[in-house]
Amino acid sequence: MVDRILTLRHHLSNDGCDAGPHTIAAILDDEIAITPSVTTIWRILTRAGAITAEPRKRPKRSSIRFAADLPNECWQADFTHIRLADGTDTEVLIFLDDHSRYLISVTAHPRVTGDIVVQTFQAACTLHGIPQSTLTDNGFVFTTRFRGSPNRFEVLLAKLGVTQKNGSPNHPQTQGKVERLNQTLKKWLAARPAADDLVELQHLLDRFTDYYNHRRKHRSLNRRTPAQAYTARAKATPDRNSSSHYRIRDDTVHASGSVTLRRAGRMHHIKLGADHIGAPVRMLIHDLHVLVINRDTGEIIRELTINPDKDSQPRGVKPGPRPGHRKGGMPKGYKFPKK
Repeated sequence: MVDRILTLRHHLSNDGCDAGPHTIAAILDDEIAITPSVTTIWRILTRAGAITAEPRKRPKRSSIRFAADLPNECWQADFTHIRLADGTDTEVLIFLDDHSRYLISVTAHPRVTGDIVVQTFQAACTLHGIPQSTLTDNGFVFTTRFRGSPNRFEVLLAKLGVTQKNGSPNHPQTQGKVERLNQTLKKWLAARPAADDLVELQHLLDRFTDYYNHRRKHRSLNRRTPAQAYTARAKATPDRNSSSHYRIRDDTVHASGSVTLRRAGRMHHIKLGADHIGAPVRMLIHDLHVLVINRDTGEIIRELTINPDKDSQPRGVKPGPRPGHRKGGMPKGYKFPKK
């Protein structure tokens, strides 16, 4: 038994996997009917010099653990950096179920952008359902709340009724599960030759996802795999009644007779007319509905529904060209004089 425990420790460490007493005990559970306790395994590893003491490490019993009650109740998201064999830096985007630690999505990209976050999230929802909430840090690909306007990801979450939660700045412990997963992933990749390109890196990530979800028994899940925990209970669903986004924006009418409004990462120009140039205005915004009023007089200048596919939001429909005239206003057949 001692030889088997030391052999497992050696193989797991070389494979870049967790090789602690709890992991070894979980493997032995599948091999034999009666297994040594975790404490006994720890003592065997200590006597063999296979454990390095970490006296400054904070004991786990001092931590307060938080976990969602149901699968899909909360998805944590983050991205981390991985280098290819030639030193090229890439970024790996991760979505992780808070309740079960199930890896929802792990994808490699040259750079993680807002569009990639939206596309990856939509693909994950198609496969696993829409989560009730998300938890991320304050990276601009996830939120622009400190800039005063929502990005595409925030607009999509509001549309789907998904509650968005963000950790405090400079406090990664809030997203502790996905932050810890980053370490596990990098340790696993470090035990293998570095990928030559993104395709090969994605292949490695798929292997890791299969191992982590279906074969690695998790200590916090009572020695179940994330896949077992994820499928054991009914999934939570979003609250469709919380899909509205409200905000207020103050501006001054530009010389062009318009004001600007950023939404979902796109700048929209709202036309108000030359009569209002220089006027202080306040915009009351509810999703796509915008009410523009004069801050001094309270006059309603314009009420509109934003067309999200257009940068310019004109006042009404412009009249077409008069009969017999070209688009530029000149009569048909008119020739400009030669200089």
